[in-house]
Amino acid sequence: MLSQVIELIERQQRFAITSHIRPDGDSLGSSLALCWILKGLKKDAEVVMCDRVPHAYSKLPGTEDVRVTPDVDRQYDAVFVIECSDVSRPGLRSLGNQFVVNIDHHSTTELFGDINWIDSTAAAVGEMVYNLAKAIGAKITPEIASCVYAALLTDTGSFHFSNTTERTFKIASELVRHGAQPAKLSQAIFYSYPYAKVQLVGRVLSTLERDPSGRIAWIRMSKDAMDETGATEDDSDGIINYPLTVGDVEAVAFFRELDPSTYRISLRSKNRVNVARVAEQVVDLLGRRGVVDRERGGAEVQRRGVGEVVLGAVREHQPDGVASLHAERGQSGGQLADPLVPFPPGDLRRAARRADDHRVGALLGELLERLAQRGVRRG
Repeated sequence: MLSQVIELIERQQRFAITSHIRPDGDSLGSSLALCWILKGLKKDAEVVMCDRVPHAYSKLPGTEDVRVTPDVDRQYDAVFVIECSDVSRPGLRSLGNQFVVNIDHHSTTELFGDINWIDSTAAAVGEMVYNLAKAIGAKITPEIASCVYAALLTDTGSFHFSNTTERTFKIASELVRHGAQPAKLSQAIFYSYPYAKVQLVGRVLSTLERDPSGRIAWIRMSKDAMDETGATEDDSDGIINYPLTVGDVEAVAFFRELDPSTYRISLRSKNRVNVARVAEQVVDLLGRRGVVDRERGGAEVQRRGVGEVVLGAVREHQPDGVASLHAERGQSGGQLADPLVPFPPGDLRRAARRADDHRVGALLGELLERLAQRGVRRG
């Protein structure tokens, strides 16, 4: 709870903040904002990540001080874990030896922390961090305002998604008054792509296909495309959203080749496809076909029949329309290549049954990024 977090901060001195592997705008923006808040309160604080800061967020204030390490190799009074569904998502060894504060805005997050502050009404964790700053009496500096604004901007899809509310705009307005510069932040995040990314987008979109109805699309990204353009894995983020700009397209599957026999699959939809049921069915069908290797604690997605299974599942569940899958969360964790921690099928089904939750879009982003990536070893 917020009151417990405030009491902890006031009582203790040395803190670390971390989030999931492959940090996104909300996880990184919120972590940086919290670090600035703690430093403003004369506390010792640092942001610790398993993965480096993605290029899109490299201009946020404080990124140059993010410490990249595979281990929590120092002792802290507490470690704040931002926007992670379980304690393994940061991918940091020895995290379990610390006093952990779990902060998230997804109602399905495990209560793995010594303190758990979960607010499923918040548009982003950045909103929660901003509320903490005000509640504890911290001065909202331009650095804090910029980081929180980036969190809101990215997790609401530039204020396009259904988690955007009147409260979101009220907070955004306050952040601008405190020094956040919307045009500058948008330019840094959305209009500073490396040339290799734009080349990769072109290569991937050239594979775009649709089914006969025109409502389901799929794209493929080969390792050759990555190698020949010089792009990185970060550069593939967001490409899945391009086919959704086609008016008739309701759902998209993105097949990313990790090696000749292994793919990572992401699914995105507008608001007619029950993607939770798609996720559940794909796991079940791939398991029956021998594609899911549960002995290794995860799913290794291979060529045989995967496209048919995924696209068939999307078609079957297209009319149900209870879920709107908005954001490419890009979360990850564990010892995986594009890394996501093992997600036991039972947990997937249990979370999928929450498809009527009004926060389902954010939940499914997490589920589907995990769906076909378990068991892929780090390269």
